Amino acid sequence: MEAHTGDVVRIGSLELRFLVDGTQGSGSLVMFEFVVPPSARVPAPHFHKEVDEIIYALEGTTTTTLDGQKHELRAGQSLLIPRGSVHTHENVHGETARSLVVMTPGSIGKRYFEEVAREVNVPGKPDIAKIKEIMLRHGLVPA
Repeated sequence: MEAHTGDVVRIGSLELRFLVDGTQGSGSLVMFEFVVPPSARVPAPHFHKEVDEIIYALEGTTTTTLDGQKHELRAGQSLLIPRGSVHTHENVHGETARSLVVMTPGSIGKRYFEEVAREVNVPGKPDIAKIKEIMLRHGLVPA
C-alpha cells in the first residue's frame, strides 16, 4: 500500500488533512491532521452518537472542552472523547495549533467535512439549519 500524504478539506480557516478515511481499509478508522489558526471559528459543541474521538496535540495549544471541563492540550498530550460526550475544540492562543484526530469507527469521514465546508465556505452567513441537518445525518448531535 502506498504512503498517503493527505487530502485537505478547508472549513473557513480550519484545515483538515485526511490521512485515513472511512472509505479505506475496513472503514473502522478516520485519521486527520487538524490545523486551527489563532481565534479561528470552530464547530459548535456537539457529541457523536456512535464514534469515539482521540485528539493528540502536535504543536501549539488546542483547548478542548469535554463535558464542560477545559483541557489545554500541548505537543505530546492527548485526550479521549468517548461517544456521547459533549465537546468542542478551539485555539485561544497566539500560535497555530496542529493536532492529530482519530475517530473510530470511521463513519464521520471526509465526506461529512466536505458537506459542511460547502455550507460554511459561502459569502455571507452559513445556513445553520442545513449544517445541523448534515451533522444529524452523520451521527453528530449539536449540544
